[in-house]
Amino acid sequence: MSRWTEADVPDQTGRTVLVTGANSGLGLRTTQVLAAKGAHVLMGCRSVQRGEAARRTVNGSAEVVELDLADLHSVRAAAEKVEALDLLVNNAGIMAVPAGLTVDGFERQFGTNHLGHAALTFLLLPALRQRPGARVVTVSSVMHQYGHMDFDDPNWERRPYSARGAYGQSKLANILFARELERRSPDVTSIAAHPGATVTELTNNMASAHNSVLVRVGGRISHLFSQTVEMGALPQLYAATSPDARGGQYYGPDGFQGLRGHPAVARMTAAARDDLAANRLWDLTTKLTGITPDLP
Repeated sequence: MSRWTEADVPDQTGRTVLVTGANSGLGLRTTQVLAAKGAHVLMGCRSVQRGEAARRTVNGSAEVVELDLADLHSVRAAAEKVEALDLLVNNAGIMAVPAGLTVDGFERQFGTNHLGHAALTFLLLPALRQRPGARVVTVSSVMHQYGHMDFDDPNWERRPYSARGAYGQSKLANILFARELERRSPDVTSIAAHPGATVTELTNNMASAHNSVLVRVGGRISHLFSQTVEMGALPQLYAATSPDARGGQYYGPDGFQGLRGHPAVARMTAAARDDLAANRLWDLTTKLTGITPDLP
C-alpha cells in the first residue's frame, strides 16, 4: 500500500459505477479517475446543470443522474434508473451547516450524509448483487471522533443543536453503517474511507457560511495542514479499486493525525468499532427510511 497513487488504480473497463456528489471536489475527482480507467460512471448530482458542467471535464464515459440525498423520493427515483452496478461510492455530504431539516423531516446532516446514502445503498443492493465482486465505499471523516450516536434523539429535536456535533454524528454513522453492511451482506464488499484534511468546495463553503472569527481563522490554519483534492480522493479510490482493500476496513491518509498522505488503514474510535451500536443504527435506519433491504 506504500505510496499508492492514481497510477495504481486497476483497469476499470466494463464496470459501472455510481458516485454521489460527483459534480465537484472528491466526487468529481473520483469520477474523472475511474472514467479515465475505463469505467462508465453515473454521476449522482443534486443539480443536473452543475452535473453536466462537471461531466464535460471527464475524459471517459459518464452520465448525470439527478439525485438529492436530502429527499428520499429523489433517492428512489435515482435508484430505479440503475439496473446493474459494480461500485457505489457514497461520497456526497454537507458539513457543519446551521440547523435545518431535509425534505423528509430529518436533521440535515444526519439525513443527507447517512440516511440518504443508506437508503440509496439499500435500494441498489439488488443491482450490486448482479455483479461479482461489487463494492460499496462510504466516505466518512476524521471528524467522526467528535460524533456520538444519540439513538433517542438522532434528529436533534430534544437537545441544543451543534453543527459540529451533528456532523460528527453523521460521519460516525457512516462508519457504523459501512461495517454493519459488510457483516449483513456477504456478497457485497463494504468499505469506509476518509480524505483527511482536503480543501474542497465543501470546506470552503463551511468557512464562508460561519461568521465567527474562530471559524474563519481555524479555516485558514487548516489550509496549512491540508492536501489537494487529488490526494484526498486516494483513500476512497483505493477502497473502491484495490484488490488489497478489505471489507469492513477503514482507510485514510497515512500522515500526521490522518490529515494528509497516501492511503493506509485509518484509526477508528471505540464508538466506531461498537458492533451493538452498528446493529442498532441499522434497525433505526430501516425504520426512519421505511426501506427494508433485500438481504440473503
